[in-house]
Amino acid sequence: MAAMGMMLGASWTATDTILTFAMWGVMMVGMMSPSATPMLLIFGASRGRRVNVGAAPLVLLFGIGYVIVWLGFSAVATLAQWALQTNALLSPTMEATSARFGGALLIAAGVYQLTPLKRACLTHCQSPMAFLMSHWREGASGALQMGLRHGIYCLGCCWALMIVLFAVGVMNLVWVALLTAFILLERLAPAGALVARLGGVLLIGFGVASLFR
Repeated sequence: MAAMGMMLGASWTATDTILTFAMWGVMMVGMMSPSATPMLLIFGASRGRRVNVGAAPLVLLFGIGYVIVWLGFSAVATLAQWALQTNALLSPTMEATSARFGGALLIAAGVYQLTPLKRACLTHCQSPMAFLMSHWREGASGALQMGLRHGIYCLGCCWALMIVLFAVGVMNLVWVALLTAFILLERLAPAGALVARLGGVLLIGFGVASLFR
């Protein structure tokens, strides 16, 4: 981890960009897989009942669509990291160099948690069966389309939480674990919407504290 951070502190090469994209891609898939699993399981069961055949290939296509969306986010995150490090806003260890900049990121993420768009996307992610009933498509292309659509809702729900990593450290494993657990909790808890809002308030509080540190 530290070696990668030192490498990225210097001028970027094509290899650096590829490695950073791979890092973000693996991290995003790892963080989002636990909360996506219920949707994949329910989709697989529904497909099997409808077509009376093995659903594994269609579940795989659904998963590929979902992963494509997060790989797209990983590409954007890679460009953002390049820009931030080029402008000395991220340290070689890949965390905010300024308490004010880090605080601003936390506040922005917290505010987004309180927006109607966050609530709308979270609602789709919390209700796999409702999503499948509303967006069902037949066939292999339909499975891929549904995975893409579900990935877009998940991205709308969680992208702001991911930018918290720029404030606390992109490879800070403690925060990666905390954010993964939080995403899972706001998806699966009966009061998930309240969890999301409380998380937003806490992020805003931490951000304000950073501004005046």
